Amino acid sequence: MLQVSYIRENKEEVLERLSLRNIDKLELINTIDEIIHLDNQRKSVQIDADNLLFHSNAAAKQIGELMRNGKKDEAESLKAATSKNKEEIKKLQEDLSGVEHELHQKLVQLPNLPHHSVPKGKTPEENEVVLINGELPKLPEKSLPHWELAAKYNLIDFELGVKIAGAGFPVYKGKGAKMQRALINFFLAEADKAGYEEMMVPLLVNEASGFGTGQLPDKEGQMYHVGIDNLYLIPTAEVPVTNLYRDVILKEEELPVKNCGYTPCFRREAGSYGAHVRGLNRLHQFDKVEIVQVVHPDTSYEVLEQMSIHVQSLLQKLGLQYRVLRLCGGDMGFTSALTYDMEVYSAAQERWLEVSSVSNFETFQSNRLKLRYKGKEGKTQLPHTLNGSALALPRILASILENYQTEDGIKVPACLVPFTGFDFID
Repeated sequence: MLQVSYIRENKEEVLERLSLRNIDKLELINTIDEIIHLDNQRKSVQIDADNLLFHSNAAAKQIGELMRNGKKDEAESLKAATSKNKEEIKKLQEDLSGVEHELHQKLVQLPNLPHHSVPKGKTPEENEVVLINGELPKLPEKSLPHWELAAKYNLIDFELGVKIAGAGFPVYKGKGAKMQRALINFFLAEADKAGYEEMMVPLLVNEASGFGTGQLPDKEGQMYHVGIDNLYLIPTAEVPVTNLYRDVILKEEELPVKNCGYTPCFRREAGSYGAHVRGLNRLHQFDKVEIVQVVHPDTSYEVLEQMSIHVQSLLQKLGLQYRVLRLCGGDMGFTSALTYDMEVYSAAQERWLEVSSVSNFETFQSNRLKLRYKGKEGKTQLPHTLNGSALALPRILASILENYQTEDGIKVPACLVPFTGFDFID
């Protein structure tokens, strides 16, 4: 959530940067003007309420002194004269609460400000390709997509998942299940080497947690809701891991905070149909290892590059060709200031598959979370938060199956063999 003080002091910059998100200009101007107007109104009501409260407290002291000095009549007269103040104060406090609520509702509608390096654009096709690494794999004749390989080698059963829960909930079998476990353990081991402390967190979160990281009220339709308890199944470990620090004041010397966590993730993905979502390409339940950092504002973009390099190192060790995209304003998430997407190339499907997003949220999440740090001078400030997929498993497994297929079976990337116990699937 953007800070009102920043919006007031940097109105033109806010309008310019938010325009990169292709928001209607007139609508945006109206929203910013309404926020500033409501903040002015809030300040005015607060001043009136504070003044009345000051005079009311002063009168109460005076009444007490009159009573102690035996001047009961004067005390009662003053008490009667100031009784209306209590009603006015109550009314002003109700007005203040209403204005603050309206202001809050306007603020949560605004997405984060894009970083100055975010390219203009409305669609994924306008994302900027930062780099491409590796060479296209040479597949044997009559190579197969991963869903056919999964059936051929008895690795994944999509129909069993449909019977148990519905489409988008695959059942991993035998070496397919072991490949999943190997990938999870490999990603966690690499995160540990990079200095991330592993956390095991709940798979359900409350509304406050969803609001803190920006999933609510923006993404209710994409999340599974347990209505009876008003809880949400997590769409990513980012939500519970980052919320570990909600309402926390860190010391500056505690920064950076580096956490990682493995969780299943749950996404409704309403309206996703067609060949591009076949097999493991898009699921309602999938596994992912997430990395999260809370850092000093001066270092966050350096840290973003470090996190991107960490994710790229995983793809390099897996031997997968990949590319890095800097997302344009129209394709960037609501909470992000800058996002890099990593995509691997599926030779069998002849298309790029997104496997990771690494984002800097600057103070957008920490403001919502009321997460702060105390600087060396004793001043309390908002840190920057970042996170990244390191990595999401479904499309990684799909790419391994497709890109490592041979006429006789599927090779296992060397870095996974210590975790699988086998180097070939046949």
